[in-house]
Amino acid sequence: MSVLEAMPDPDRPGPPVQELPGRERRRRHRLPKGRVRFVGFKLDRMQTGECRARVALANPEGERFEAEVSGLASQAGELRCAAQAALQALTQAVPSPAFDLVGVKAIRAFDATVVICSLTMRGVTGGPRVVGSCLTETEPARGAALAVLNATNRLLSRRDSGQ
Repeated sequence: MSVLEAMPDPDRPGPPVQELPGRERRRRHRLPKGRVRFVGFKLDRMQTGECRARVALANPEGERFEAEVSGLASQAGELRCAAQAALQALTQAVPSPAFDLVGVKAIRAFDATVVICSLTMRGVTGGPRVVGSCLTETEPARGAALAVLNATNRLLSRRDSGQ
């Protein structure tokens, strides 16, 4: 059993949602086609000076995609490992378009830590960069994985809706 299998089931519906007048009720755990959900993260720091980031994602049908990346156990190294693990898991879930990590950084702004990542679409020369961010106080590496999804989910949602 993997460490991430012990995490909550992504298909379990959340609390009841109150219907709003004039709006169609949607089940809380249903997501637009092609959009993936973050379901787990684990960062291990080893005595060898390395770290290992594991990210688990799930698609709307509940299929899980996990990836693991190892690297240097420093603040920058942990952020990069987490972002790369998120990209690898995302590539398993949604093979096209593929993204490459340009960079990831945690900065202090407005009395909080913001993790920002920049991605490019693989194989698109001179194409636009996609940027994602995540506000975090306790887990910058987890924020790096979420920042990747923040950037890519927006783009993937637009692609699936035909915009």
